[in-house]
Amino acid sequence: MKIAVLGAGAMGSLYGGLLSEGGNEVWLLDIWKEHVDAVNERGLVIEGKGGERLARNIRAASDPGQIGCVDLLIVLVKSTVTGEAVRGAMPVIGDKTSVLTLQNGLGNIEKIQEAVGCGRVIGGVTSHGATMLGPGRIRHAGSGDTFLGEVDGSITPRLRAIVEVFNQAGISSEISGSILSLIWSKLIVNVGINALAAITGLQNGLLPEYAGTSEIMELAVAEAVRVAEAKGIGLQYDDPAAHVKEVCRLTAQNRASMLQDVLNRRRTEIEMINGAVVREGKAEGIETPVNKVLSNLVSVMQETYDLRINDIPSSVNG
Repeated sequence: MKIAVLGAGAMGSLYGGLLSEGGNEVWLLDIWKEHVDAVNERGLVIEGKGGERLARNIRAASDPGQIGCVDLLIVLVKSTVTGEAVRGAMPVIGDKTSVLTLQNGLGNIEKIQEAVGCGRVIGGVTSHGATMLGPGRIRHAGSGDTFLGEVDGSITPRLRAIVEVFNQAGISSEISGSILSLIWSKLIVNVGINALAAITGLQNGLLPEYAGTSEIMELAVAEAVRVAEAKGIGLQYDDPAAHVKEVCRLTAQNRASMLQDVLNRRRTEIEMINGAVVREGKAEGIETPVNKVLSNLVSVMQETYDLRINDIPSSVNG
């Protein structure tokens, strides 16, 4: 299968690397020139528990016209730029191209549909974790299942074909007939982990180990669960707080994507995660004060990167 991955950050590079190792023609599509050049010159280095290996057959480009039409476009850009990025990638989208989103947060399916049409989009969630180490190098920090589903819940030949390709590449994948349930279930995991990691600077595995972060996690998750229940959306697990903590342990060494953004002074996805819970809660008449505080704190952090205390000269008193 010919595949393009739109957004070659940690997760995009991970999926691209794994799928290329599975024998597919894979292109990473990204504007980060140093990363594109490194992948084309040396391949993609994937670090893991068993050491490191080199994905040699993967290719990368910044110009979608260099790639041509693909069978599958996987969208893994930040949710804040989904619509713009997909519209910019239109040269890779042909008459038979399917578009799969594995992004965090709410609203990505709708943004992609606006750009390419409703019939092309497949939703998905993944429990894999990855960290960007530098141009041409990532760390596979945690493994888990991937679930894919048509927006209308149908089981289609293209969905079966994509799941088969993923499994052949070692990406444990299943078909789901309830994509909204999956997206909300993944959202609640991110609600519990991402903002806390960004604010504290802690790796995932440490968040449940401290009383303060553990309690905030439980409260934020409980708010999100109440909003999901009000919308009539069932979740994939019986005990949401326990599930989020288990994800923390399974990805113990991972730096959450929002923490990586803060460390690299990038815009975060806070408005699509905790901020989305606040917006959806307001629409349902449900108070979400913990998620509001987390959203505000991360928003201030990303708005004041240039004012970080570590940047103030040591000679300044007060």
